[in-house]
Amino acid sequence: MRLLDEAAIEDLAVGATVLGTGGGGDPYLGKLMAINAIRSKGPVQLLDPSEVPDDALVVPVAMMGAPTVLVEKIPKGDEAFKSIDMIEAKAGKKVFALTSAEAGGVNSTIPLAVAAQLKLPVVDGDGMGRAFPEIQMTSFHLHDIPASPFAMSDEKGNCVLLEAINNKWIEWISRAVTVVMGGSAIIALYMMTGKQYKRAAVPNTLSFAQRIGETLRQAKKEQRDPVTSLLQLTHGFKLFKGKIVDVSRRTTGGFARGEATFEGIDECRGSTLRISFQNENLIAMRDGEVVASVPDLITVVECDTGLPITTEGLKYGYRAFVLGIPCHPVWRTPKGLATVGPRYFGYDLDYRPVEELAGR
Repeated sequence: MRLLDEAAIEDLAVGATVLGTGGGGDPYLGKLMAINAIRSKGPVQLLDPSEVPDDALVVPVAMMGAPTVLVEKIPKGDEAFKSIDMIEAKAGKKVFALTSAEAGGVNSTIPLAVAAQLKLPVVDGDGMGRAFPEIQMTSFHLHDIPASPFAMSDEKGNCVLLEAINNKWIEWISRAVTVVMGGSAIIALYMMTGKQYKRAAVPNTLSFAQRIGETLRQAKKEQRDPVTSLLQLTHGFKLFKGKIVDVSRRTTGGFARGEATFEGIDECRGSTLRISFQNENLIAMRDGEVVASVPDLITVVECDTGLPITTEGLKYGYRAFVLGIPCHPVWRTPKGLATVGPRYFGYDLDYRPVEELAGR
């Protein structure tokens, strides 16, 4: 167990955005929410998964919807409390600890903000080790933990408790409700015991995100190349260096979908790279050939600072590196690839690990 203060949140928000692969929500907003809660209520207790009792109730809390909407539709602040109340009423017991559903600027910090206000601990882990766009795309789902009962609340005071026959139906129904709620909602889902969490979660994601943020901050302070430092820590690969020359982005069906095109600069001059995204970056193609795909992480970072750029932040003229980072091994299993592989998203290609493509 350790305590997370304001400085830790600063680093964690940056690192979680790197792992968020373009999605997971605006890091600035998430950071402000967590820091404000800590200033008001005190530091957040971060537990290692091994410290959670087997019979304890652990619940992920997150924002659902399109990241582009969250930039303008700011949470009121009490939505998560209502979602948690519905889960506790259904479970018939109090929540012992909160956790992250995914890594991302908002979805790694929302549990921290809520935990600070409710005086609850947060478990160091998540359900992805990165960010994915749909509810069933979690390691919890891969271990047959139901997302139901699924609680969601909006800033207007609307509250919905869903139960469905499987996690894919939860995605379909809750996505429709999210659209009606204005494109974003705060959710509580995948309630599980401590024993289930320790078996199904991707462990220590928050600590790893904090280390990424620390690494980038220290590299800047010591005038070292931040991108090289980041790649060493994440065992990642530099896929491309270029300038954004075109961005096509639309918010539809509760997702931010689109493409970004990079024109090569320096050692990549003469080449073009295109990223397709659905909240998160899904496929990177250089001169028509795939150089990385889901479930591996495709992250866009600023050339000078190594700071991540989310899909809603992609703009013409930005100079950036496109990085490929190996995913957690759970996503390379047959069930993992069936859930989040390129074919699930409609791409007619088989998954190949980023380290294999980078070596090629």
